[in-house]
Amino acid sequence: MENHQRPMPELNGVRHRYAHVRGVRLHLAEAGEGAPVILLHGFPQHWYGWRRLVPLLSGEYRLICVDQRGFGWSDAPARGYDTDNRVADVIALMDELGLEQARLIGHDWGAWTGFHVCLRSPERITHFLALNMLHPWPSHRRLLPQSWRFWYTALLEQPLLGRWILRSRPGFTRRLMRKGLAEKAWAPSATEEFVRSSQEPARARAGEALHRAFALRDIARLVLGRYRNLRLSTPTVILAGAQDFMLPPGVLTGAGSHADDLRVQVVGGSGHYLHEERPDLVAETARGLFSRSRLPRPEDLREVRGSAGAGRDTPTAPGRPGR
Repeated sequence: MENHQRPMPELNGVRHRYAHVRGVRLHLAEAGEGAPVILLHGFPQHWYGWRRLVPLLSGEYRLICVDQRGFGWSDAPARGYDTDNRVADVIALMDELGLEQARLIGHDWGAWTGFHVCLRSPERITHFLALNMLHPWPSHRRLLPQSWRFWYTALLEQPLLGRWILRSRPGFTRRLMRKGLAEKAWAPSATEEFVRSSQEPARARAGEALHRAFALRDIARLVLGRYRNLRLSTPTVILAGAQDFMLPPGVLTGAGSHADDLRVQVVGGSGHYLHEERPDLVAETARGLFSRSRLPRPEDLREVRGSAGAGRDTPTAPGRPGR
């Protein structure tokens, strides 16, 4: 593991701590008090990627911005970057912090992790806001013609090559970040913060391992339909950028019978970093989602209807709250 000596950026109201989880020391940036909200960053960011959202929500919630393993100021072990391990990290972190339940916001890779946290431990996550990521049941017919958009991952996932690019070619990372914004420009200080972090040897190796694990495991599971027997019971909103260079809105469909309460909202004039371009809208959407009740599952409704005695009114399903 690598000692992280780089100075940490400052953000008013944020307190920093570490938690030891599954043999890895994770860095947490926390702000606010109240109901806990876990925030999982995407690539190539870390906790500081939430700097524009934190001031908008920290007055209402306890925000826990996690540096996932290999990123930011967390340990960067040699392995454990597949989805199963990242999910296990989140659940173990909740146990370590004594959180029975939490709300969840994830972006990019963090959102993919978030979907699988909800699927594995639905009782732990009350609501989930996914930014710029598809769910585990995409339409292959819509997704395959857009697969060329993932060209950069084919470079990053290659052994040794991926880490070399991240370490030695910072212009590559800068280009990806610039393409991710539709109308606004990155603040130079923010760009360089994430580029410098990605250049550190252990972090560059982690970036390579993250992309390779997805290529070797998750893509195969998607193609083989390994998720088709899973259902998402957590109330979920996917926010998508209309000009997302990686995931255009056309590939983001509903999940059908795979989800009890999932909605997709497309944001015009925005790209792949909605929390950077539209933090106000992300905060507003989070508040609306977090205030909603969990819908009853279809089998629960059937049980209620089946228990109604003869000659008594049969209860009807409640309408969707929050509409």
